[in-house]
Amino acid sequence: MKDIKLKVEGMTCNHCVITVKRAVMSVEGVKEAEVSLAHGTVSIKAEEGIDEENIKKAIEQAGYRVAG
Repeated sequence: MKDIKLKVEGMTCNHCVITVKRAVMSVEGVKEAEVSLAHGTVSIKAEEGIDEENIKKAIEQAGYRVAG
């Protein structure tokens, strides 16, 4: 398992949290995702070898920005 933590900009409410979590969980290889509105982050457990760019694209397609 690989742990990934991303900073997500643009989340302002619990609906945003749900939307980001759904987007991340839709990526093949993601096993768990925990979104923190307070910290503006998403913590992900995924299979080794997952392409983090696919996760970032899914978040951006949902209307949010991945910082860094």
